[in-house]
Amino acid sequence: MYKIGIECEELEKGGGWGIGRIVSKLLEEISHHPELGKEFRFILFFKNRIPALSYLNAPIFKKRVVAPFFKGRLFPVYYLFLLPLRLWFEQPDLMFWPAYMLPFFTFTRSLSLMTEDVYHEAFNGKLPFKYRFFYMIFGTYSAKHATKLMAISETSKKNMAKLYKIDPDRIFVNHLGVDLKYDRIVNQTGNLPYILYIGQAFPRRHLKETILAFEKLVTEHSNILENVGMSELKLIAIGPDKYPELIIDSLASKVNGRLGREAVIHKNYVEDSELAKLYAGAKALVYVSDREAFGLPPMEALSFGVPPVIADNELGRELFGEYAFYVKNPDPDGIANGISQALTDSNKIQKIKNSGPEFVKKYNWKNFTDKFLENVKDI
Repeated sequence: MYKIGIECEELEKGGGWGIGRIVSKLLEEISHHPELGKEFRFILFFKNRIPALSYLNAPIFKKRVVAPFFKGRLFPVYYLFLLPLRLWFEQPDLMFWPAYMLPFFTFTRSLSLMTEDVYHEAFNGKLPFKYRFFYMIFGTYSAKHATKLMAISETSKKNMAKLYKIDPDRIFVNHLGVDLKYDRIVNQTGNLPYILYIGQAFPRRHLKETILAFEKLVTEHSNILENVGMSELKLIAIGPDKYPELIIDSLASKVNGRLGREAVIHKNYVEDSELAKLYAGAKALVYVSDREAFGLPPMEALSFGVPPVIADNELGRELFGEYAFYVKNPDPDGIANGISQALTDSNKIQKIKNSGPEFVKKYNWKNFTDKFLENVKDI
């Protein structure tokens, strides 16, 4: 029996974004395959509590709460001391660390999910120093000393090997999955067309510029929208504001005031069922990011046949090829031009609508889980 430990603290926050979503989808897929219990035993480690997620009830999982008495902001105590101590007693054959960082004093074989974001936040980011220091020390330690690393794109693997000066053979690539489904197309704004932004609004994802690009498109190129029947176009942005100083709600309010209507709508979070409806009814998704290791929202949009508008970079070309509209300059003018193409290039729009969902099928959580387990056995 092969014992695999998995750090699951992110699930206690809901698991809706980023690492939490990846761990959630991995465990959900594993829960659908009880036959894996003949070969594997999965030990799930939580900080304070076990969240009420139905798939966690699968018999294949053994759950451990490490620090129920450490509430609040004492994450480093849990992650760096209490959890490694617990591992000493549990003795898993391998520990999966999905949150980029491998603690000191962990003597089991280890698999760390890593992206180049950790390096950039540590050495070039604008987070408070204590967070950057944490990323700097433990991100670098993980890159150098984890038994194996998992990247989520070939581009990310190449970037990590270069930035951390490590052997690329220590890194395997495992593309994320897309699984949002909804049977009926439901437009969430009634009969009004809309474009989408989905994801945590870090500055590198240019939601600020996207809102200004939307305003420019609506005011300066209204004839283009009228020609395609979208004179009342809206922008719906889903995801928490992650700018150093919160700006999204105030900017949306100002733009709405200048346009004289509620044209920009911002919500911090929606459930998967509502998110799927939003994707299904959208005219385009805008996700122009300077730096990503994968970027799920454009792929999720494509699974609905919705044209993604993304940054013209190596990762975008690797993952999407001809199934996206590309933005070279992530300023309001450049993004407005990309949105305009995604609304008016009828031939490419139809191709994405017809073939995009089939193209995306290769990115699924079963493939992700199978490759995860295949590599786990080889470590």
